[in-house]
Amino acid sequence: MPNPPLTQVGVVDINGQWRGKASPKFAEEKIQDGMRLPLSVIFVDMWGEDIENLPLVFATGDADGRLRPTGRGPVSLPWRKTPAVLYPMDMYLEDDTPFRADPRHALAEILRRYASRAWQVKAATELEFYLLHPDISEIRPAINPKTNLPIDRADVNSLTLLDAFEEFFADLFDGAKEMGIDAEAGMSEAGLGQFEVNLVHTDAMKMADDTLLFKRLVHGTARKHGMAASFMAKPFKDDAGNGLHMHFSVLDENGRNIFDDGTEKGTDLLQNAVAGCLNFLADSTLFFAPHASSYDRFVPGAHAPVGISWAYENRTAAVRIPGGSTKARRIEHRVAGGDINPYLLMTAVLGAAICGIEDCATPPAALVGNAYEQDLPEVHRNWNDAINAVEESVLLPRIMPQDLLDYLVLAKRQEQTKYAKLHDIEKVGLYVERV
Repeated sequence: MPNPPLTQVGVVDINGQWRGKASPKFAEEKIQDGMRLPLSVIFVDMWGEDIENLPLVFATGDADGRLRPTGRGPVSLPWRKTPAVLYPMDMYLEDDTPFRADPRHALAEILRRYASRAWQVKAATELEFYLLHPDISEIRPAINPKTNLPIDRADVNSLTLLDAFEEFFADLFDGAKEMGIDAEAGMSEAGLGQFEVNLVHTDAMKMADDTLLFKRLVHGTARKHGMAASFMAKPFKDDAGNGLHMHFSVLDENGRNIFDDGTEKGTDLLQNAVAGCLNFLADSTLFFAPHASSYDRFVPGAHAPVGISWAYENRTAAVRIPGGSTKARRIEHRVAGGDINPYLLMTAVLGAAICGIEDCATPPAALVGNAYEQDLPEVHRNWNDAINAVEESVLLPRIMPQDLLDYLVLAKRQEQTKYAKLHDIEKVGLYVERV
């Protein structure tokens, strides 16, 4: 790749936003050697502002960390008018030890627990998003490029609607290929201007990277085509929400799926992993629904599971075991909205699963029928309760560094205060552009 006019280096904050620097003069040697950025930049609020009382800021002089390449890069940014590349980075301390509160490092720690058993986690995500009118002062559906009229009806799995946005999707899939993202399929969904793209199963860390990069690609490609994009969990009160479903399986040292016993039931290890996912679900709600608006999606009967349950081939359950070939036996976690940080999502899910395996946990009986019509324990249904759950949890320190949990709570408390003052005045533009 020839040297582009602009090189970006970036690390991901707790809200899934890129923070970093850009220059036409960054030398490869400087990037590889490590670039400096305040540790606190990972724990800013949704407005990009410092968190009051965060120990990383004034109490410690707002010390720098050292950014080092993740090994993924340079990544092309194909939607830009002028060529540019991105080097995704991890945050380290001055002595070159990982900054454990960096969400990407947190996921790496969980994956090392699988690797200690000679296991490798494979994962995939399904991302739902809306294409919207570019004026986001009022959220409304995008204009159909073929008719030049607003999208006025839901058209589930419509190839005609995909044809209408053919230029957008052609650019999107070409861009994904250029960025090293294996995007498998696109389809229209249940909302007005809502679409879904599935990413192909790959190593779990790469999938977390791919998911975050793909969200940025969707935003950029939408703007290139005169639209806005939103992964907001519930852009429209009376329309479908955006989910982000995560699938995962685990391979042993011989490449065998540890969840597959040749039957529909799956192995004891599958049952253990499911039990772990269920045991951690309530305490982990904030990682699946990180923002005030996320809880608008938790409406029973609206394809956003709120009951803590699992089932075989049943999309009303929070944790689903899809059908098909037993060789592909896997777990689908269906609770998260499209507005999540992929590293925190995967840390929460995979951490819960490995704890279930380590504990030899046993799940309740698999659910049969419609989960929305059954009396089940539930995830937290409001933002405040979810934040409290993280603060009070005795389970979450088993899968995430305590500093990460403490700093996250401080950030969310500050966002609560600001959100209460802003209410709906600035919510629309903020969440469409940045979530």
